Amino acid sequence: MHFTSEQRFDDGVLEREFTLGEIPGILWTPAPAPAPAPAPASASASAPAPVPLILLGHPGGLRKMYPRLAGRARHSAAEGFATATIELPGSGERPRWAAVEQARADLRRALEAGEPVGDEIVDALVLPLVEKAVPEWRSTLDALLSLPEIGGPVGYSGGIISIGVRLAAVEPRIAAAVLFAGSFVPRAMFEEARQVTVPLHVLLQWDDERNDRQTALDLFDAFGSKEKTLHANLGGHTGVPQFAGDAAAQFFTRHLK
Repeated sequence: MHFTSEQRFDDGVLEREFTLGEIPGILWTPAPAPAPAPAPASASASAPAPVPLILLGHPGGLRKMYPRLAGRARHSAAEGFATATIELPGSGERPRWAAVEQARADLRRALEAGEPVGDEIVDALVLPLVEKAVPEWRSTLDALLSLPEIGGPVGYSGGIISIGVRLAAVEPRIAAAVLFAGSFVPRAMFEEARQVTVPLHVLLQWDDERNDRQTALDLFDAFGSKEKTLHANLGGHTGVPQFAGDAAAQFFTRHLK
């Protein structure tokens, strides 16, 4: 992991851009806690305790998504969490991925024509991203947890829900996850959802024009977690109310601190 830039915001949050191989990403860490009263001379000095980490998912296009990601990160920092995100394969400044670009074009064509989006398009669009992105997230997690200021436990929040499902199923360091229903889900992911056992908080916009509501409900039903909450609100894809985000933050506070 190579840090390429840093800036500190007025609230004390430190933002550092990094690269991990060809993968760009951003790490946000909260302001240092106030220094305690001077210890007796005989006491040894100690470094600040490492903070829990939340991995921030997104649909791709890190620069385009930056304002929303930074807002989520700074909100999490106020609760005492570090957060990090990476660019998806084939998105943003990363090399183009012809197969996925073709699948995106097929998806746009079907939506513009008012046609159903078939399983072949969904599989071609989502499954390759899952296969490539999840190992990248795990490698990023290795690097992040090697930093002295970052500790466990680890949460995952948002992004393409199928990536979150796979990551929660295969990565034992993920202790809890907030998943956003609102992306197409291949049928193969339902079997993987049954392998997810960590606590889940799922956000669903009831009138999401980009989401098949019944598919989202069926996926929620498939999750194997003993603790899982579905937080559904009226409104479209971008209309998630603030209190829904607050509830997700409280979920992480319960499970990561």
